[in-house]
Amino acid sequence: MDGARGLLEAERQQALRRLAALTGDFNEVVAASRDANADDEHDPEGATIAFERSQVAALVLQVQGHLAEVEAAIERLAAATYGVCERCGQPIAPARLEARPTARTCIGCA
Repeated sequence: MDGARGLLEAERQQALRRLAALTGDFNEVVAASRDANADDEHDPEGATIAFERSQVAALVLQVQGHLAEVEAAIERLAAATYGVCERCGQPIAPARLEARPTARTCIGCA
């Protein structure tokens, strides 16, 4: 399980770095829109700024969700339930955990 802990910690660090970068990107888009015309309907750049803000916000939510999954997997590791299918109670194949360290279910139940 030490290998799993290292893999999950690496996933966690990567997600935190990505979240920080995306948050910076989001803040830049918001700052750029402050100086732009507030009338998105008539401003040719308004739709682009709104689209970029929406895209970055969606990516932030995606990374936050992944980070929550990683944190839950770390908690399962601490509770000695990591690698056990939450649906059927059977072990999750090591290859599945290697490919998807946050897996909660075995391949059969997935």
